[in-house]
Amino acid sequence: MNSSVFFLALRRMRAPLIVLIVIYAVSTLGLTLIAGVDTQGQPTPPMSFFHAFYFVSYTATTIGFGELPNAFSDAQRMWVTVSIYLSVVGWSYSIISLLALVQEKGFQQVLLTGRFARRVKLLGEPFYIICGCGETGLLIARALDREGIRVVAVERNELRIQELELEDFSADILALCADAAQPQHLLMAGLKHRNCRGVLAMTDDDSANLAVAIASRLISPRLRIVARVASPSIEANMMSFGTHYVVNHFEKFADYLAQAIQSPNWYRLVDLLTGLPGQEIPERHDPPAGDWVVCGYGRFGQAVVRNLARHGVGLTVIDPDPNLSVGVHHIVGQGTEAAPLRQAGVETAVGLVAASDNDTNNLSIAITAKEVNADLFVVVRQNRVANQVLFDAYDADFTMVPSRIVARECLALITSPLLSRFLHLVRAWSEARAAAVVGRIEGLFGQRVPVIWSVRLNAADAPAVHRLLVMEEAKIALGSLRRDPAARQESLPVLPLLLVRDDRDEELPDDETLLEAGDELLFAGTRAAKAAQNLTLDNRTVLDYVLTGEDTPGWLWGLLSCNSKAASRRLGVRRRV
Repeated sequence: MNSSVFFLALRRMRAPLIVLIVIYAVSTLGLTLIAGVDTQGQPTPPMSFFHAFYFVSYTATTIGFGELPNAFSDAQRMWVTVSIYLSVVGWSYSIISLLALVQEKGFQQVLLTGRFARRVKLLGEPFYIICGCGETGLLIARALDREGIRVVAVERNELRIQELELEDFSADILALCADAAQPQHLLMAGLKHRNCRGVLAMTDDDSANLAVAIASRLISPRLRIVARVASPSIEANMMSFGTHYVVNHFEKFADYLAQAIQSPNWYRLVDLLTGLPGQEIPERHDPPAGDWVVCGYGRFGQAVVRNLARHGVGLTVIDPDPNLSVGVHHIVGQGTEAAPLRQAGVETAVGLVAASDNDTNNLSIAITAKEVNADLFVVVRQNRVANQVLFDAYDADFTMVPSRIVARECLALITSPLLSRFLHLVRAWSEARAAAVVGRIEGLFGQRVPVIWSVRLNAADAPAVHRLLVMEEAKIALGSLRRDPAARQESLPVLPLLLVRDDRDEELPDDETLLEAGDELLFAGTRAAKAAQNLTLDNRTVLDYVLTGEDTPGWLWGLLSCNSKAASRRLGVRRRV
C-alpha cells in the first residue's frame, strides 16, 4: 500500500517534476557556458557543473547566498535573472499540482485505505467484520461495542461512514469505504487476521451478501459467517455451501407472528431474551386467534401466509395482481380503500397485516382498516428508517422493522451461542411454564432487557472455578455463581437458563445443581451482575469468599503477613533474652 501511494504520487506529479528538472538543467547548463569576470574586470572561465548546480539550487529555492565564489558578469546576471523567473514558475506549478493531488478524492482514499490496513494489522484483540453499516449494521456495532467487542466495518456509502465515525463508541471502529463484495476489500478488513472471529454480511443487497458469504467461506473457513437475506432462493444458496447462520427477516418475523398467535407467552419469552440488552422491555404483543387479512403478496406477504396457514389460521389476501395464485381467498385490490377491505371480511377479522413494500400504502391500509374495525389487531411493515416518525405517530399493535429483527438474531448468535439452542428447547414448553419464566425475568430485571451470556467452565473462561473443580476436586453448586462477591448473603439478579453437560441439556437448572469441569451455562442478568460473576469465575480469592464466607489473602498479602509474623516472633525472642 505504501508503494502504491508513492507511485501514484509520482505519476500525478510527473509533469511538474519534469518541468523543474528541465529548468534546473537549462539554468545550470547556461552558467557553465557563460564566462565570468574577476575583481579586476578580466574575463574568467565559466563555472564548473558542480558550482553551477550548487548556485542554481540555493537561488531557485529562494535561499539566496549571493554571487559565489566571485561576483558575476553582466551576462551571468542576465542569465540568472531568467533562471529565477523560470524557477518561480516551475515551483509554483509544482506546488499547485501537489495541492491538487492532496485534495483529489482518489488520492485521499488511497491514503485512508493504507491507514486502515495498517490499523487492522495492528489489532491485538478479537473483532468482527461488519459488511454494510446501514441501520442494521449500526445497531449491531453499538451492541458489540457495549460488550467490549471490536468491530471493523466495510461500507460503500461514504455518508454512512461519516455517520459511523460520529457515533460515540467506547473503542474506535475501523471503517473502510469500499464494496464488501470484492474479496480484496475483505482481506484488507482482516479476513485472514488471526484475531478475526467472524463476518457479518448486513448489506441491503442479497447478491452482495451472497458474495461476502462465499468469499469468507472459501478464504477463511474457520470464521463464523452470518448473512442477512430476503430472497428464499439466495437463502437456500447460502445454506448449501455452509454459511453458519442465515437471517431471513421476512421468514423470521412471520414465524414469530404465527407462534405469538398460538403461544403468546412463548413469544413474550423470546422477545425478552433476544431484545437489545439494556433497552426498555418491549411492549407485550398478544395477537388474537381467528381470521386474518394480509394486504400485499410480495416476499413478506408470502412468508406471513405460509407460516399462518401452517398453524391453521383463516386467511384472506388482498393484492392488485388478478392472476395471483395464493392458495387462499384472494381479493383484487390495494387495501388502501374500504371496499376491498370489507370484501375481504375485515369487519369480522381479528387481525390485519399491511405487508406491501410501500410505507405510505401500509399506513393508509392500517388507518382505513382501523376505521372499519376499531378492534382489529394491526401488524404494519416498515420499509424505510426515514419514516420512523410516521410509524411512531400511528403506533401500530405490531411493527415489523427488518433491521431490528436481523440485529437481534445476530447479537444472540455472537454474544451467547447457547441462546439459539435454548430457544429451540423453549418451543416445546407449555404456555404455563413460559408464563412463569416470563414473570421471573420481569421481576428480576424490571423494565430493562436482560443481558444474555454463556460461560464454559474451563481454564480460559473460568480459571478459578476450573482449578478448584479439577485440581482440588471440590464441589461447587450452581447457586454459588449467583452470590454477590461483595456480600455473599445477597443474590445477584441472575437467572440460569440452561446447563449443557456431555451434550445433554438441563433447562432452568436449580441452585443445588453441582457443577463439573467443562459444563456450559447460559445466564440472563444485568450487566453489573455479569461483571460481578466474572470476578467469581476468575479470581480465587473472590471464589473462596463466595463459597466459605472467609477472605483468603492473596499471595502478596500472605507473604507480607508471614514476614510480619516472623519479625514479631524474632522481636519477642530478643525481648525475653
